[in-house]
Amino acid sequence: MTIFDETYKLNNGVEIPKIGFGTWMITDNDDAAQAVKTAIQVGYRHIDTAEAYENEVGVGRGVRDSGVRREDIFVTTKLAGEIKDYDDAVLPLTNHWLI
Repeated sequence: MTIFDETYKLNNGVEIPKIGFGTWMITDNDDAAQAVKTAIQVGYRHIDTAEAYENEVGVGRGVRDSGVRREDIFVTTKLAGEIKDYDDAVLPLTNHWLI
C-alpha cells in the first residue's frame, strides 16, 4: 500500500484519492500533458486543474496518453469565480474539452 492508495469516501459512496497532482503554473499544454502523463504513470489517480490555469487541453492529453483507463482517474477542476449558478457552470461544459 502506498500514499496513492489512501482515499476519502464521498457522500455518494465513491472513493477519491486523498493525494492529487496539481497542475497550477504549468502554463504550456505540452508541458502539462507530459507532467500529467508522468504523474499517472508513477501512481497518481487524482489530477487537479482549473479553468484559470489555461492548461486543460494539456491535462486532457496527458490523461488520454497515460495508458490508464479514464474511469480509473479523478480529474477535479475549478470554474471561474464569476460563475455563481448551475446554468452558468454547466453550459460552458457542453462544448468543452472534457476528457
